[in-house]
Amino acid sequence: MRIASTVWWIAICLALAGCGTINTVFRPDAVASQNLKDSRSHCENVPRIYSGVIYGFCTLNGEPRPEKSLKDQSVLDSAGNAFPVIAIEAVASGVLDTLVLPYTIYRQSKDGSIEIYR
Repeated sequence: MRIASTVWWIAICLALAGCGTINTVFRPDAVASQNLKDSRSHCENVPRIYSGVIYGFCTLNGEPRPEKSLKDQSVLDSAGNAFPVIAIEAVASGVLDTLVLPYTIYRQSKDGSIEIYR
Protein backbone atom coordinates (compact mmCIF):
# COMPACT_ATOMS: atom_id res chain seq x y z
CA MET A 1 0.00 0.00 0.00
CA ARG A 2 2.86 2.36 0.78
CA ILE A 3 4.34 1.84 -2.68
CA ALA A 4 1.04 2.71 -4.38
CA SER A 5 0.79 5.99 -2.48
CA THR A 6 4.40 6.79 -3.36
CA VAL A 7 3.67 6.18 -7.04
CA TRP A 8 0.66 8.52 -6.86
CA TRP A 9 2.73 11.25 -5.21
CA ILE A 10 5.36 10.91 -7.92
CA ALA A 11 2.65 11.13 -10.59
CA ILE A 12 1.20 14.24 -8.95
CA CYS A 13 4.63 15.89 -8.77
CA LEU A 14 5.31 15.07 -12.42
CA ALA A 15 1.94 16.50 -13.40
CA LEU A 16 2.62 19.69 -11.48
CA ALA A 17 6.09 19.97 -13.01
CA GLY A 18 4.46 20.00 -16.43
CA CYS A 19 1.45 21.95 -15.26
CA GLY A 20 0.05 24.29 -17.89
CA THR A 21 -0.49 27.08 -15.36
CA ILE A 22 3.19 27.06 -14.41
CA ASN A 23 4.14 27.23 -18.10
CA THR A 24 1.72 30.01 -19.03
CA VAL A 25 1.54 32.24 -15.95
CA PHE A 26 4.90 31.97 -14.21
CA ARG A 27 7.21 31.57 -17.21
CA PRO A 28 7.80 33.91 -20.16
CA ASP A 29 5.31 33.78 -23.04
CA ALA A 30 8.06 32.57 -25.37
CA VAL A 31 8.43 29.37 -23.31
CA ALA A 32 4.74 28.47 -23.57
CA SER A 33 4.74 29.38 -27.25
CA GLN A 34 7.81 27.24 -27.95
CA ASN A 35 6.45 24.29 -25.95
CA LEU A 36 3.19 24.32 -27.90
CA LYS A 37 5.07 24.71 -31.15
CA ASP A 38 7.25 21.73 -30.23
CA SER A 39 4.17 19.65 -29.37
CA ARG A 40 2.82 20.40 -32.88
CA SER A 41 -0.30 21.94 -31.43
CA HIS A 42 -2.94 23.31 -33.76
CA CYS A 43 -3.66 26.19 -31.36
CA GLU A 44 -2.81 29.64 -32.68
CA ASN A 45 -3.05 31.40 -29.32
CA VAL A 46 -3.86 30.73 -25.68
CA PRO A 47 -5.99 33.19 -23.71
CA ARG A 48 -4.44 34.02 -20.36
CA ILE A 49 -7.65 33.39 -18.40
CA TYR A 50 -7.60 29.68 -17.47
CA SER A 51 -4.51 29.40 -19.66
CA GLY A 52 -3.23 26.29 -17.87
CA VAL A 53 -6.29 24.25 -18.73
CA ILE A 54 -6.31 25.51 -22.33
CA TYR A 55 -2.57 24.86 -22.62
CA GLY A 56 -3.19 21.27 -21.56
CA PHE A 57 -5.90 20.81 -24.17
CA CYS A 58 -3.68 22.39 -26.83
CA THR A 59 -0.89 19.98 -25.89
CA LEU A 60 -3.27 17.03 -26.15
CA ASN A 61 -4.48 18.33 -29.52
CA GLY A 62 -0.96 18.26 -30.97
CA GLU A 63 0.12 15.89 -33.69
CA PRO A 64 1.85 12.74 -32.45
CA ARG A 65 5.58 12.59 -32.91
CA PRO A 66 6.63 9.76 -35.18
CA GLU A 67 9.63 8.87 -33.02
CA LYS A 68 7.52 8.46 -29.86
CA SER A 69 4.68 6.15 -29.08
CA LEU A 70 2.46 5.74 -26.03
CA LYS A 71 4.35 2.57 -25.12
CA ASP A 72 7.47 4.67 -24.60
CA GLN A 73 5.81 6.91 -22.03
CA SER A 74 6.60 6.22 -18.38
CA VAL A 75 3.40 7.83 -17.09
CA LEU A 76 1.12 5.06 -18.30
CA ASP A 77 -0.64 2.90 -15.73
CA SER A 78 -0.58 -0.90 -15.82
CA ALA A 79 -3.42 -0.96 -18.38
CA GLY A 80 -1.53 1.39 -20.73
CA ASN A 81 -3.82 4.31 -19.93
CA ALA A 82 -2.55 7.85 -19.29
CA PHE A 83 -5.97 9.16 -18.21
CA PRO A 84 -5.19 9.44 -14.45
CA VAL A 85 -2.15 11.64 -15.10
CA ILE A 86 -4.01 13.80 -17.61
CA ALA A 87 -6.93 14.16 -15.18
CA ILE A 88 -4.61 15.12 -12.31
CA GLU A 89 -2.89 17.71 -14.49
CA ALA A 90 -6.22 19.17 -15.65
CA VAL A 91 -7.55 19.43 -12.09
CA ALA A 92 -4.27 20.93 -10.80
CA SER A 93 -4.26 23.48 -13.63
CA GLY A 94 -7.90 24.34 -12.98
CA VAL A 95 -7.27 24.94 -9.29
CA LEU A 96 -4.13 27.01 -9.90
CA ASP A 97 -5.84 28.96 -12.71
CA THR A 98 -8.66 29.84 -10.32
CA LEU A 99 -6.19 31.03 -7.67
CA VAL A 100 -4.38 33.34 -10.12
CA LEU A 101 -7.57 34.51 -11.87
CA PRO A 102 -7.32 38.19 -10.82
CA TYR A 103 -3.77 38.37 -12.18
CA THR A 104 -4.62 36.59 -15.45
CA ILE A 105 -7.66 38.83 -16.04
CA TYR A 106 -5.37 41.84 -15.65
CA ARG A 107 -2.73 40.34 -17.98
CA GLN A 108 -5.36 39.41 -20.58
CA SER A 109 -6.67 42.98 -20.66
CA LYS A 110 -3.15 44.43 -20.74
CA ASP A 111 -1.25 42.02 -23.01
CA GLY A 112 -3.86 39.91 -24.79
CA SER A 113 -3.51 36.21 -25.50
CA ILE A 114 -0.27 34.26 -25.71
CA GLU A 115 0.50 33.90 -29.42
CA ILE A 116 1.91 30.65 -30.76
CA TYR A 117 4.43 31.54 -33.46
CA ARG A 118 5.04 28.96 -36.17
